[in-house]
Amino acid sequence: MAQAKRGEFSLGWTVLLGCAIGVACGASPVPYNTIGFFAPELAKEYGWGFGQIMLGVSIYGIMGALLAPLFGFWADRYGAKRVALLSLFLFGLAFASFVFTGANILTFYASWVLVGLVGIGSTPVTFSRLVNQWFLKHRGLALGMMLIGTSVSALVIAPLVTWAIAEFGWRQAHLVIAALPLLVGLPLGLLLLREPTPAEAPEVTGDGRVTGVTLGEALKNWRFWVMWLSIILIAFAYGGAHINMPEIVKMHGFAREQAVQVMQLVALSILLGRLVTGFLLDRFQSPIICMPILMLPAVSCLLLAGQTPDFALVMVGAFLLGFAAGAESDLIAYLASRYFGLAHYGKIYGMLYMPFAFAAAISPAVYGRVRDVTGNYDAILYVAAGMFLVGGLLIAALGRYPVLKPAAA
Repeated sequence: MAQAKRGEFSLGWTVLLGCAIGVACGASPVPYNTIGFFAPELAKEYGWGFGQIMLGVSIYGIMGALLAPLFGFWADRYGAKRVALLSLFLFGLAFASFVFTGANILTFYASWVLVGLVGIGSTPVTFSRLVNQWFLKHRGLALGMMLIGTSVSALVIAPLVTWAIAEFGWRQAHLVIAALPLLVGLPLGLLLLREPTPAEAPEVTGDGRVTGVTLGEALKNWRFWVMWLSIILIAFAYGGAHINMPEIVKMHGFAREQAVQVMQLVALSILLGRLVTGFLLDRFQSPIICMPILMLPAVSCLLLAGQTPDFALVMVGAFLLGFAAGAESDLIAYLASRYFGLAHYGKIYGMLYMPFAFAAAISPAVYGRVRDVTGNYDAILYVAAGMFLVGGLLIAALGRYPVLKPAAA
């Protein structure tokens, strides 16, 4: 009984640390933070276009979107730790397979197919279930801290992959990056991660049952579809803006060095957005507090449109965009757990992760296409501003969290 009275962080800090490390080494940040460094090398060696190369990430993103509910189902059935660590191991092997890339671009795409088939289990789809099992009172902050792993990954991988390419070449550099899930994430996950006992879990009833609804019940709930629509709108609006940010900055007349500064600010604002949003979610029940945060990027889109040579305004726009992106990542996991519970969390979160992954996969190409046709990003940025506004209003419409019943035995 004494153990049950300990605070959530006292009980679960090692698991939270393991989840943050697992997310940092997994298929959520690693592919997106490395492709920009590998693309010029591949283009130089094989003459492929950047559009052809970036299609690989789209293949992974779409496959991940489709498979997320399946990995969520496995996490519910076999345990999040087991599924997450197995996926982390297989993701490392799949990423290492890029070493076999040849002149035929299909070999490159084949590796992305492998990453898509096995990697999505090493993302917040599974790790967030573990965090939610350990935390309730401080769940929002804990999820934000877990997702800091993606921000840390972005800061670490950039110099690591640059060094590895310079020292060993792009092919062997893939092996260096593959060592992150295989030699860092996996062993530390085995050491730090575990499922809570009934006495340790904050949402387990006296008879050992977990609260929550089934996937079928969630799909019949109007709130699920409001979340789904909000997620796809905001993820689409943000994804393309983030990937194309260096070019957007250049459209304002600034050099590559200033674009790097903007991207660093975006990374820091994402981190801050996760922590601030998590802190607020633990103190206010209604998601209406998140409405202004999610609507802030509408202002950023207006600041980033056009060619105003004001670097301060561009920096403000980039900061607001990143801050809201950090907030949305927290919200998907948090709201799924509070509105639908943990009994079938993996499947439900997987279904909500689907629009996020799908929109993030296709959005960069749409932004790029608009730039090709019109000569700038203004039209899609104005559309994105409207998407941010609608997406924020939809989240605010969800209302108070329901009282969930224990799942059937």
